[in-house]
Amino acid sequence: MTEEQRSLVRIDATGTAHPVDLDASKHLRARQGVFQLLPAPDHLVVMRHVGEEAPRDAGTGAALRLAGQITGPGALCDVVSLIGQAAWCGELIVIDGGESRSLFFEPGHAVAARSTVEGERIGEVLYRYGALSRAQVEQTLAAAAPDVRFGEAAVKLGFVPRERLYQLLSTQAEEIAYRVLLAGEGMFYFLAGFDEEQIPTRHNLPVHALLLEAVRRMDEMRYFRERIPSDQHVPARVSDRGPAPEELRAVYDAVDGERSVAEVARAIGQGEFETTRALFQLAQSGRVVMRAPGPTGAAAGIALFNEAIASILSAADGIQRGDEVRWQLAAFVDGAGLYDALFRGAGPAADGTFEPARMIENATILAGPEQAEARLSQWLHEYISFAMFVAEPCLRLSPEGIPLSRRSDNQPPLSKRVAALVGPLAPR
Repeated sequence: MTEEQRSLVRIDATGTAHPVDLDASKHLRARQGVFQLLPAPDHLVVMRHVGEEAPRDAGTGAALRLAGQITGPGALCDVVSLIGQAAWCGELIVIDGGESRSLFFEPGHAVAARSTVEGERIGEVLYRYGALSRAQVEQTLAAAAPDVRFGEAAVKLGFVPRERLYQLLSTQAEEIAYRVLLAGEGMFYFLAGFDEEQIPTRHNLPVHALLLEAVRRMDEMRYFRERIPSDQHVPARVSDRGPAPEELRAVYDAVDGERSVAEVARAIGQGEFETTRALFQLAQSGRVVMRAPGPTGAAAGIALFNEAIASILSAADGIQRGDEVRWQLAAFVDGAGLYDALFRGAGPAADGTFEPARMIENATILAGPEQAEARLSQWLHEYISFAMFVAEPCLRLSPEGIPLSRRSDNQPPLSKRVAALVGPLAPR
């Protein structure tokens, strides 16, 4: 069932509503009680909870002032601009699937933010900004209680100074606000007024400043993503490029060829956006290059390897040179004195691919459990490099003797496609 087909409710000829799927049934069960059917266009059904059991306030609950469907990133900037200009007080809720974020407004300011997203909880924010280690996050969670919030528990345990906690609580609110403003899909609701008890910590975020920064981030991040596709990409220094400018020195010094963008941000205690911007400037000046993130786990690395070797042999088979490439690969395996043990019982299959589970088992025997993944990546990269070395001369000419470089297809050269696939396997 697709996302558009989930949470369906059928209304029959008698006006009775029937949940069609489990999602709809779950949502309706969570809203037991009496609802008032409000006037709405024919293609919409709008109801509000009424009566003493209403979840927000006694009586009829908070009034719904605005609501709508989010149709693209930045669409909510106009809504928030209206809230700020009208000096409204209330709660803006954005719901996307099972995730919910709220911004609380008083005239001209956002005064608090709240999120159900796991990565936006204060413990994760403290971890991302390098204020807590993962072990300290776990210890703080164990020490927290209904009457002791996570931040207070971290302060009492001596893990973070109160001043740093307050600073990062403000950062957390800003990050949630930008996520709200840049949401690309979902639904939004603005409820008039709010209960002070809903606010975990008060802040003072001027609406106009939030809007300006959100628009800037949206435009700049789209530009940055051309060079830095994700926070899991790994920056590496380029030698002989001279020292980095003073304002970029902290980020440059944290680049070691192993840390991802997210890990660099954590090492220097900055946010992802600021770190990405600095790395973009370093990349533009030629002081760093960006590498694709490594595969997650040995099986993921073998999947990249299998795709690469299958591409090489398929291209060689296409010009009737596949047997020649396979013969040279077999000779390489025999002469290396390692690959026969690594490949034992794992293949190769007719297309050159190998069975991942057996290869991981062999690598663990050869290198030990702690080194197996790193050594396996190195061995597979060397094998692919040799395969490309012996195949490339064969692939320069078609069977008719026409240089393939003159052919007019839109595919990048095989060597580039293979390099992109196995780049994450290269030794760091």
